[in-house]
Amino acid sequence: MSDKEPKIDTTDEESFVGSTYSISDQIAKESGHEIQYRTCSWQKTAGLLFSEYICLAILSFPWSYSVLGLVPGIIVTFGVAATVQYTSLIVWKFCMKHPEVRDVCDIGRIIFGGSEWAYNATAVMFILNNTFIQGLHCLVGAKLLNTLSNSALCTIGFSAIAAVLCFFLSLPRTLSQLSWLGTFSAITMGLAVLLAIIFSGIQSEPFGYIAGEAPIVTNFPVAGTTFVTGMSAFLNISYTLIGQITIPSFIAEMKEPKDFPKALWAVTICEVVVFTLCGSIMYHYVGNQYMIAPAFGSLQPLYKKIAFSFAIPTIVYLGSLYSSVTARFIFFRLFRNSEHRYSNTVVGWSAWAGIIGVTWVFAFLIAEVIPFFSDMLSLMSSLFDGWFGFIYWGTAYLILYPAKTRWAGPWRSIETVINYFLILFGFFMLVAGTYVSIESIIQSYAAAEVGGVFTCASNGI
Repeated sequence: MSDKEPKIDTTDEESFVGSTYSISDQIAKESGHEIQYRTCSWQKTAGLLFSEYICLAILSFPWSYSVLGLVPGIIVTFGVAATVQYTSLIVWKFCMKHPEVRDVCDIGRIIFGGSEWAYNATAVMFILNNTFIQGLHCLVGAKLLNTLSNSALCTIGFSAIAAVLCFFLSLPRTLSQLSWLGTFSAITMGLAVLLAIIFSGIQSEPFGYIAGEAPIVTNFPVAGTTFVTGMSAFLNISYTLIGQITIPSFIAEMKEPKDFPKALWAVTICEVVVFTLCGSIMYHYVGNQYMIAPAFGSLQPLYKKIAFSFAIPTIVYLGSLYSSVTARFIFFRLFRNSEHRYSNTVVGWSAWAGIIGVTWVFAFLIAEVIPFFSDMLSLMSSLFDGWFGFIYWGTAYLILYPAKTRWAGPWRSIETVINYFLILFGFFMLVAGTYVSIESIIQSYAAAEVGGVFTCASNGI
């Protein structure tokens, strides 16, 4: 950071928006280039956030509520959302203090004392997390195409089609170019969720209905609910809400990063309303016995196809967003001070397309090797969300507020205790969540609920 940049007093909340020199310097440095990155308004950033959070995983909430019960399910939703909102603001404050941050890997290096090992370890988790999400979208893309076409093609073929479509949508070089697509995908996914809610209420009975067995809805977990299923339901909710891993990348392309909280608050309010309504209303009409994840599967065939079809833009776009974020991390490291980073050169575009292509090849392979939806959400949540949902941001708080200030007054002391708890909870989520996810996968295979790897068998719902 430049010597001209003002010093930041971390005891003053307003001081986190006072560092403008480095950001202005970055914008000025890019101004003469063909490709400029710091071009996102807060509205465009909101579009990116909406597209990240208003996603297919919302349809796992009814299943989670059916396991946890309605009351604990809603409490967990609000609790995790509040935690994510708070830690996302920590991420923003950290990025404002360190405008040189381009992604979560830079933050990993800073919070662990400038360690190159920490940077590389963060990079590995960052790339794996994003590639797993891309793989999930190949899997869900095949699931959607199988459902809509009545399994007209081999599942491997559908998964490959999804990967190819996502590859082409990943090609734009800046997040600003992707933002309008993100807004469109969030709108269509919102319509898909709304239709699923409406159809669950107007259909004569849930899919798979057994005569005389009305849907069972409970306010609390039913007797016999195991730690494995309960924790899996929690992890499904956490996965959908936790998305801080991309926030540093989004902020790094904003013209005015100080405006980021506007986008964050808009998205958080909307997602809590949508997630809670989807989970509770669909659970009310479908009940425990007939619940399938994603909840489209609990609808009658015609309703299922209509609602599921509106999810196509999100399935294609959101995987592309994560591919773009991964490619940006790799591309910027390869061409740190090169003309190819800011210009439309053959080398630059070839490298960019090549990186995008490699991410989708690996995503396709993951989708074929791990062919299950709900358990995949839980596995991803346990492996990565403990770090990128809790541990990193509790640690970032301790960096923002050194020992001499973090216990200054009762409110700051309470906040400090909360952040220590977040770090501990992140490790619990990592250990317990991984155990639960693996155990759930084993149980699913034992019950023959999962198809084989690289199979042509339909995975439609």
